Amino acid sequence: MTILIQNGHVIDPLTEKDGCYDVLIEEDRIKQVAETIEETADRVIDAKGCYVMPGFIDLHVHFRDPGLEYKETLETGGNAAVRGGVTTVCAMPNTKPVTDDKEKVAKVHERAKKESLTHVIQIGAVTKGQAGQELADIAGMAEAGCHAISEDGKSVMNASLYRKGMRLAKENGISVFAHCEDITMVEGGVMNADENAKRLGLKGITNSVEDVIVARDILLAKETGVRLHLCHCSTADSVEMVRLAKEEGLPVTGEVCPHHFILSADDIREDDGNYKMNPPLRSRADVEALRQSLKDGIMDVISTDHAPHAAEEKNKSMAQAAFGIVGLETSAALTYTSLVKTGLLSVMDMAKKMSYNPAKILGLTEKGSVSEGKIADITIFDPKKTYKIDKNTFASKGKNTPFDGYEVTGEVTYTLVDGKVVYER
Repeated sequence: MTILIQNGHVIDPLTEKDGCYDVLIEEDRIKQVAETIEETADRVIDAKGCYVMPGFIDLHVHFRDPGLEYKETLETGGNAAVRGGVTTVCAMPNTKPVTDDKEKVAKVHERAKKESLTHVIQIGAVTKGQAGQELADIAGMAEAGCHAISEDGKSVMNASLYRKGMRLAKENGISVFAHCEDITMVEGGVMNADENAKRLGLKGITNSVEDVIVARDILLAKETGVRLHLCHCSTADSVEMVRLAKEEGLPVTGEVCPHHFILSADDIREDDGNYKMNPPLRSRADVEALRQSLKDGIMDVISTDHAPHAAEEKNKSMAQAAFGIVGLETSAALTYTSLVKTGLLSVMDMAKKMSYNPAKILGLTEKGSVSEGKIADITIFDPKKTYKIDKNTFASKGKNTPFDGYEVTGEVTYTLVDGKVVYER
């Protein structure tokens, strides 16, 4: 099977191509990228007026499968991913049972090949059952292709045990993805600790809940030499600590989610569970620091922390609602609208943050690029389309988003995975 993408504006961070090119795909590979390709193909896609970008790679999603399939499955999560132009995801291990050994990782990978339209990399837990008492099967999970371990949803509070886990990750050539939250300091908080929390009569979560663990984890990464990726950073001090770590040459990267670089606690007008996420929406000063960090290259990645829940788990007071929002189907449009359209980032920057840099962090040398010989994971993105986000159109089982009705510009028109069209508008 050959596919010819014509007249598109190719954005490729690897070769720095930024202009009108044709792209010829043969089977699962990109065969040729040239100004004009005359070769006959089985299918021709006219991408005029659209960007042809490397497929997005989301380092941080929750597919809830196995065990919580009423929230999401490998199939529905995959459908949501490709609708958002995401061709590879890293699925977090806080499933039921927790993904904490070689067999569980391998089983998800085996099932995903049959059930999901997107590539799924299952991340392994740091500790057995994410109970924080005993290390998980880190070597076995690395052998099964987990690429990273994470205790996402919580932090490993036992620093000695965590350090041992980091050493094992380093020995096995995988990364540590850190959810930075000192659970002893949360104290029942459900949103940012500020005047908005007082106004709504809700308990607050201070910035230090995140910052204390960011500092600890960077210091442990410095000692162990492990590649550390800081998930869903939300504070100005997290940005500063990542900046200092990079200046020191430490193998530390950071991600920011669209909700954290767009919304602040000031946007929470009423007690609405769809605004409850962990970490919470912070101050406008934190939002501006995150946005600037993406521009300055301090923060490397835009991920979603896609966290679907059933309606009954979110349609209640923030005090009782589950933490988390969905993001796979809105991330590209929100990023383009908030960062690219405003001139803060270029489209090339967007491709770096959403594909090229995540591929580098995972060591996926054949992804993150629209260039010859690479795997044909491609997103075609229309930068002219303006519309309002409608949660009722989501492919995800989760409809929990604060962005319902939010006007955006930019829409994924085609997604190709392994050279096959898996989504078209």
